[in-house]
Amino acid sequence: MNKKVKISAIVLLGMLAITSCGKKDTTTTESSEINQTEDSESQAEVVSNDLVIEGNDQMQFNKAELRATAGKPITLTLKHVGQIPKEAMGHNLVILQEGTDEAAFAAKAITAKETDYIPASEKVSIIAHTKLLGGGEEDTIQFTIDKKGTYNFLCTFPGHVAMMKGVLIVE
Repeated sequence: MNKKVKISAIVLLGMLAITSCGKKDTTTTESSEINQTEDSESQAEVVSNDLVIEGNDQMQFNKAELRATAGKPITLTLKHVGQIPKEAMGHNLVILQEGTDEAAFAAKAITAKETDYIPASEKVSIIAHTKLLGGGEEDTIQFTIDKKGTYNFLCTFPGHVAMMKGVLIVE
């Protein structure tokens, strides 16, 4: 073989080796995706009453839906995974009774700075709430909801309710 043919063959083999390394075995990927889906579905059936949710410096909860079993104690932990202090980017989590007007509640909360944005006049609308947290802090609360239903939760720090809210589904 002449030198040009050898170099061309080496380059071609090198290119084939590089491009084939990135190829995935779709059979293995598909079967593991099916197994993960089946595992997720079976895990969804087993509802834990130990709940963890995070709030960040971008005014977001990492979950918009939580699930728990009715009649059993619920342990909920709120973690503020950001770095900004609570005076500028405080987060709490307030679980409201079914039927509570979320917007009206949030409007009253804005004026309740002295009670960490938990309006005293609305205590009957609140099932449970965490304390107001700054970056790096967390709070764990325990409560029980006996009635199955969908309960709204939100952060009552001024302006946060627009982005920081979700539902607790009690089954």
